[in-house]
Amino acid sequence: MLPLSLSRLPRPPAPTRLIRALDPRVPLVLKRQLVERLLNRTFAEPLAEGDFDALAGRRVCLHVEDLGVVLTLTLEGEQFLLTRDQGEATIRGGWREFLCLATRREDPDALFFQRRLVIEGDTELGLTVKNLLDSREEGLAQGRLGEWLARFERMARQED
Repeated sequence: MLPLSLSRLPRPPAPTRLIRALDPRVPLVLKRQLVERLLNRTFAEPLAEGDFDALAGRRVCLHVEDLGVVLTLTLEGEQFLLTRDQGEATIRGGWREFLCLATRREDPDALFFQRRLVIEGDTELGLTVKNLLDSREEGLAQGRLGEWLARFERMARQED
């Protein structure tokens, strides 16, 4: 048997291309199991304390353009839920900008003022979401979500 040359092996798909290819094929029920569980665990304390009550019954769309990912979230009771409904407000940008917002690596206001993240539709609702996230001193990069964000960032750096 001839030794396999590493240069002949195909490169694995870059994380962003892989997500872009897979996301449209993932049923909403599976996305719900992953995203809802992750968000509700990450925000368990502020949800229980009513910090997100201003979002009750409202729909906010997160559009990660370069990944082709669109998630619309609503709040029912003390739980975030993914919905098929159209968002009243959309926060749109690239995955790096959302990562900076989540990890607080950059000032959230700067991301919006520089138009790296854009709010469309009900801007008051979009700003409410931004301010709620901004009020979390440690950002979202904690616990399991933080681990996933760090892994994704490392994989994406290899892609560059």
